[in-house]
Amino acid sequence: MKFIKTTIAVLALVSATALHAAEDMTVRLATTTSTYHSGLLDYLLPEFKKDTGYTVEVLAAGTGKSLRMGENGDVDLVMTHAPKAEAVFVEKGFGVLPRKLMHNDFVLVGPKADPAHIDGMTDVAKALTTIAKEDEGFVSRGDDSGTHKKELNLWAQAKIEPHFTNYKAVGQGMGPTLNMASELQAYTLTDRGTWLAYQNKLDLKIVLQGDQRLFNPYQVILVNPSRYPDINYQGAKVFSDWLVNAKAQHLINDYKRHGEQLFVADAIAQ
Repeated sequence: MKFIKTTIAVLALVSATALHAAEDMTVRLATTTSTYHSGLLDYLLPEFKKDTGYTVEVLAAGTGKSLRMGENGDVDLVMTHAPKAEAVFVEKGFGVLPRKLMHNDFVLVGPKADPAHIDGMTDVAKALTTIAKEDEGFVSRGDDSGTHKKELNLWAQAKIEPHFTNYKAVGQGMGPTLNMASELQAYTLTDRGTWLAYQNKLDLKIVLQGDQRLFNPYQVILVNPSRYPDINYQGAKVFSDWLVNAKAQHLINDYKRHGEQLFVADAIAQ
């Protein structure tokens, strides 16, 4: 009986060790819906697993929610696109080793009929002012995402409180927001990557692009292991290192939808 108990105890210990090892080969990433809906992660992650053996569990949410998951220790690292919020995340000790990863840009899209006559403008603040003054439909993500933060910043630059009648904040990700804008024949702000992934399904067009204020940088930041010792810091560091090195940076630059490059790699390998 003693031998049986000892054997069971050893087997339980081996099983627990094996389970812990298996868990250590999973990295939890909180990221924006734009990296998810654009298809970029589906493109990158099989290559990462092939090179390292790690599996990445993706939790796609807005930047605000992604950073809160990091603050709560619910994930091992974050990949987001809201520089001010990311700086606060690091300054407060929730994140470490922030790294520039890539960028794309935002575009203003709207009905093909373009009732606000935005097409041809180059100043996004002027375009938003026109939409508000003419009370045209505008669908906002309204979800504390990086895109939503950028949109609110652009309204502020235009010195407008977006409370006009046909402004709708829907609390949804980029894909559903684009679908709603198409259904309502309204304007919206979107990252270019998600637009390229969805454009063939939408009755919308780009009405304004190229303004420098529409630049959209992404960072990857590790959750602070001194605050949350149980996170998979080692796996997260392996993933961050892989993302900023030559292979992944080339993959990011090479990723296209409908013949167009979605993201531009920005990292300097460390």
